[in-house]
Amino acid sequence: TDIMFYRLLSIARRRRTSPGWQNWSSARNNTSTAEAQSITLPAQAQVVICGGGIMGTSVAYHLSKMGWTDIVLLEQGRLAAGSTRFCAGILSTARQLTIEQKMADYSNRLYHQLEQETGIQTGYIRTGSIFLAQTQDRLISLKRINSSLNVTGIPSEIISPKKVAELYPLLNVHDLVGAMHVPEDAVVSSADVALALASAASQNGVQIYDRTTILHIMVKKGQVTGVETDKGQIECQYFVNCAGQWAYELGLSNEEPVSIPLHACEHFYLLTRPLETPLQSNTPTIVDADGRIYIRNWQGGILSGGFEKNPKPIFTEGKNQLEIQNLQEDWDHFEPLLSSLLRRMPELETLEIMKLVNCPETFTPDMRCIMGESPVVQGYFVLAGMNSAGLSFGGGAGKYLAEWMVHGYPSENVWDLDLKRFGALQSSRTFLRHRVMEVMPLIYDLKVPRWDFQTGRQLRTSPLYDRLDAQGARWMEKHGFERPKYFVPPDKDLLALEQSKTFYKPDWFDIVEAEVKCCKEAVCVIDMSSFTKFEITSTGDQALEILQYLFSNDLDVPVGHIVHTGMLNEGGGYENDCSIARLSKRSFFMISPTDQQVHCWAWLKKHMPKDNNLLLEDVTWKYTALNLIGPRAVDVLSELSYAPMTPDHFPTLFCKEMSVGYANGIRVMSMTHTGEPGFMLYIPIEYALHVYNEVMNVGQKYGIRNAGYYALRSLRIEKFFAFWGQDLNTLTTPLECGRESWVKLEKGMDFIGREALLQQKQNGVYKRFTMFILDDHDTDLDLWPWWGEPIFRNGQYVGKTTSSAYSYTLERHVCLGFVHNFSEDSGEEEVVTTDFINRGEYEIDIAGHRFQAKAKLYPVTSLFAHKRRKDDVELSDLHGK
Repeated sequence: TDIMFYRLLSIARRRRTSPGWQNWSSARNNTSTAEAQSITLPAQAQVVICGGGIMGTSVAYHLSKMGWTDIVLLEQGRLAAGSTRFCAGILSTARQLTIEQKMADYSNRLYHQLEQETGIQTGYIRTGSIFLAQTQDRLISLKRINSSLNVTGIPSEIISPKKVAELYPLLNVHDLVGAMHVPEDAVVSSADVALALASAASQNGVQIYDRTTILHIMVKKGQVTGVETDKGQIECQYFVNCAGQWAYELGLSNEEPVSIPLHACEHFYLLTRPLETPLQSNTPTIVDADGRIYIRNWQGGILSGGFEKNPKPIFTEGKNQLEIQNLQEDWDHFEPLLSSLLRRMPELETLEIMKLVNCPETFTPDMRCIMGESPVVQGYFVLAGMNSAGLSFGGGAGKYLAEWMVHGYPSENVWDLDLKRFGALQSSRTFLRHRVMEVMPLIYDLKVPRWDFQTGRQLRTSPLYDRLDAQGARWMEKHGFERPKYFVPPDKDLLALEQSKTFYKPDWFDIVEAEVKCCKEAVCVIDMSSFTKFEITSTGDQALEILQYLFSNDLDVPVGHIVHTGMLNEGGGYENDCSIARLSKRSFFMISPTDQQVHCWAWLKKHMPKDNNLLLEDVTWKYTALNLIGPRAVDVLSELSYAPMTPDHFPTLFCKEMSVGYANGIRVMSMTHTGEPGFMLYIPIEYALHVYNEVMNVGQKYGIRNAGYYALRSLRIEKFFAFWGQDLNTLTTPLECGRESWVKLEKGMDFIGREALLQQKQNGVYKRFTMFILDDHDTDLDLWPWWGEPIFRNGQYVGKTTSSAYSYTLERHVCLGFVHNFSEDSGEEEVVTTDFINRGEYEIDIAGHRFQAKAKLYPVTSLFAHKRRKDDVELSDLHGK
């Protein structure tokens, strides 16, 4: 380890003035080759990390800081010689997701002090970034990010084109409408950051070996046991795959394959000679997303690249080099980006270009990085797929993954980045190749709310897909499953609707209003087949016993009853939120959100005893689910089943197998996931078309129509229903969102999370799920809230919205979100009481404009049973009650 440390130090000190993309192999004098041949790997370690780029070294650094030092890091080539070596070296905190902002902000602080900590120069210079807007929509997008950065504690401001010209006189600003300035962003040499992290880890006892190739991971009974390399075996309990673009193939090389959906694309940037008056080292970085380019200072000249509309995927067949040698220049391909650069900086016309660098970057199916533990192999962790933001995320991502390994969970909610949001269905090479060709341009495309990917679609569909499509269904995709958003009536212009993308009132407003009205007054059908469905059965009481331990509500209910319950972790937070029907004494039917299919299965498998008398089966594909919502649903079902369906015969939250039409064995449940009356029908897949046709035929006289998920969202949000993955996550507990009645602390046996909830009950909660009704908001003219908007109480930031929808009943926008109580003196969190919520004056910040809002802890729809005009409604008197 000492040899390795001194070698790292000598490499870093001998580093030439240029950053990592210049050939620095000569600087290494090939010292490692001889050493690599003579070195013997240790026979065992607690952790083996694969990959010596910024991700692998960051994980090693953070694990060693947290006291885990029995670690071996293996690199197949040389340290920092993959994407890390060629990275453009821009650290940017302006991100769409809060978790990404936090990761980048932490990375910024870490790299800032790394030189001091390790003695290795990293080339860190705080330059700031300027994000340009050529259109009003882009400016709105920047204003939304700006609001979010400000409350996260990252300085940033919206500035005028004139101010841009002052900060960067060489820029042509005539086509700009505004910009965002983030003064604390930085540039840094990513290869040197990786070496500094490796050096610090090495000093803490981590052993690092380069030129060592991992052949495959050894797995026994679903648990990592070691790695097989070209220099022998190492036994280990944990393996971390930080192999960058090789992560996908390495994942598939085990006996038990681990699916890591990512794919490489070529990424180009050019380097110029210094300008006549060389640029200052602290010249701001420019991001001109509408022009698809970024520009930074590089040794007095320019480094500029971008994300073109027609990317070039690479290595689809998997044949790629150990280290990334410079791939072919392609000036024809780069030409649109070069034109964009010359429009933005006309003075560059005469400047000599040194070279066009082409290096692969990895992208993922949803533009978010991948981290976490594999759902199929315990102890197998992944950190990869950075979508060209590896440097910005490296520090924070390494920290969260290290926390995950040491404590069992990270300190922030990272569900958006969790490997388990994907299943094996996203690992087809064809899917990945097509999807990353869409993802790479999207990085700079304008992202308005509720956009959908166009590639990799129609992968998982309900048997009713063609029937619904023919009736005007417009589709969205969740976990590969097609779900209807809304249904376009025959007289509407389809094309205009498809292309309308806006931050304001959307074109589907009236369509969804009609669907909501039908749910309230007649009956609607929503195909909800995408929900995750599991069956748990046993020969004796094993199923009941394990479910009582895994879930917080009491599942020892009479046969036929349905229980809403959380599947909690040790901290009392929601790993899953689901409904469970007791089908028989020894059989349970569990319904969870669509994107829980992999995560929930892994959690159940991890905690269920290995017992042949206990069976867990994923039956998602066996059933088509139809949601019949509305007061006339009961009439439709009565007529189709010749059975009384009124509440005295069929109480709420009840489940019964019935015949519907000619079809037998339909599981009918009196619940709708919206708070409205109605029934869920779980139909064996071969009967789906028959039952749907019968329901539509009989329902005609009751005014039946199809509806989609947008109507469902409006209904559930106005009824204050929280959804997992949007409102609830692993760090929110039932007591924080008013679900005490769904927790049975005294059910006679222990359950996961019980201790934490008992403590919380005693000490009080530090955040509270709250419903906000926007007061002075004009639906037609003002920007709409979507999610992630900052919430202010008496002028002080207290949290962010988690979801929102227009309530057609209240004729107001409704936002849901969590309110915290940050002490004005210390900034520490304090207990949030009902009184604290009720006594505040609230505002919701939408793209920098604050709208007044009324806070409620209970839904208020009942007060609006009869409709009144907006002007007449005095909301104030309702909220005092």
